[in-house]
Amino acid sequence: MIVVTAPTGLIGHQVLNNLLKSDEPIRVIVRDPSRLPARTRERVEVVQGSHGDLDVVNQAFAGAHSVFWLVPPDPRAESVYAAYVDFSRPAAEAVRHGVERVVSISALGRGVPLNAGYVSASLAMDDLIASTGVNFRALTMPSFMDNILRQVSSIKSQGVFFDPTSADLKLPTCATRDIATAAARLLLDHTWSGQGHVAVLGPEDLSFNDMAHIMSEVLERPIRFQQISGEAFKAMLIEHGLSDAMAQGMLDMMMSKNEGIDKAEPRTLESTTPTSFRQWCEEVLKPAVLV
Repeated sequence: MIVVTAPTGLIGHQVLNNLLKSDEPIRVIVRDPSRLPARTRERVEVVQGSHGDLDVVNQAFAGAHSVFWLVPPDPRAESVYAAYVDFSRPAAEAVRHGVERVVSISALGRGVPLNAGYVSASLAMDDLIASTGVNFRALTMPSFMDNILRQVSSIKSQGVFFDPTSADLKLPTCATRDIATAAARLLLDHTWSGQGHVAVLGPEDLSFNDMAHIMSEVLERPIRFQQISGEAFKAMLIEHGLSDAMAQGMLDMMMSKNEGIDKAEPRTLESTTPTSFRQWCEEVLKPAVLV
């Protein structure tokens, strides 16, 4: 039995779709089962509720062999540690009762001494889960290509996208489809043991100016990147509904990326994943912009 959390989210639904191609029994934890496609509801066992609730995870993890763990966004949380670590405490208690393997969605930055906001909280969450002794793999990622979809409106109307990161700093970036592929592969493999991480770095390092150039070619119109101040970035997040603490956590993460936290992981053949930014723009961004 494989348990999938956040099965209707950006990454979770892709993980679930990959797992549905197998013969493995699957159980999902979901607040609103109606958000699952009817065919999926017929194929999986559904536990309704929040995977931050002890009763829910106790029920869902009973008899489970593997768990896909993804903390959902909580824009109004009182702190990044409340959003990641405190939310995960019930799961850490529940996995002690027989779960053999956990695969989590995390971030690059292990061993880098920075106050990195969401990254620091994600790594603390990993430590909490690992402390149970369960066989554990954290999928550690840089920024997602898919995050650019949050700025489709400004790309369409103004031909511009924003970030506090330096325009010419080349960093890894990955597509969520590749994250989901890596997660499903680990969940379907019942032979690995121990604790560690698996990096998902995409195929190349790009700057935001590089991305703007590729986007311009794919969208056949001029697209430019504009670096904004940390203060403006945080104010924009608060305007979009984040609490002060979560906006500050996001800013701290982006500043850590500007200082090179995503470059700490050496690129290897195993961590290099296939989807290029150009391919992602052709298959994901372009259709979203043209809607």
